[in-house]
This record gives sequence, structure tokens and C-alpha cells, in this order.
Amino acid sequence: MEIKVQRLKEDQLKEMGVFGWPIWEKEASRFDWHYDDIEECYFLEGKVIVETKDGKRVEFGKGDFVSFPKGLSCTWEIKEPVKKHYNFK
Repeated sequence: MEIKVQRLKEDQLKEMGVFGWPIWEKEASRFDWHYDDIEECYFLEGKVIVETKDGKRVEFGKGDFVSFPKGLSCTWEIKEPVKKHYNFK
């Protein structure tokens, strides 16, 4: 299961309706997470390292558009407080 990190242009984000999605915020912390559905999100602030159960580490943050696959179990390590738009599919 792959976490996909992209840099999209603002017009692409607008076309997808990203700026109308809910916002989630979280302070620096570490926690386990499981995705029951696909999540797409756009990071307005923050820096995060996510480690999957197979040991793969993915780093992303402000300006990144990230897709998490359904069924993924991982550990989030928030290095800098996060503010992101998110959408479940």
C-alpha cells in the first residue's frame, strides 16, 4: 500500500474542490492510525513523518497533496503542528 505525495497547482486544487473540504488540526504528537477509506488531504501547515507497518517512512508537509490508501495501518509522527483539508472517498 502506497502513500502518494504530490505537488498540485492551485487551479488543480480549486477544480477538485479542496478548499471546501473540512479542516483538521493537530499539535505535535505521535499516534497509530488505520484508514477504513481512501483519504485525500492538502496540507496548509505542518511537517509529518508516517511510518507504515512494513517500515516504510514517508515525509510530507505544507503544500503537499497526500493520498492514503484504504486499509493502510501506520504511525503518524507530527513534527510541526498540522492544519490540513481532508476528504474521505
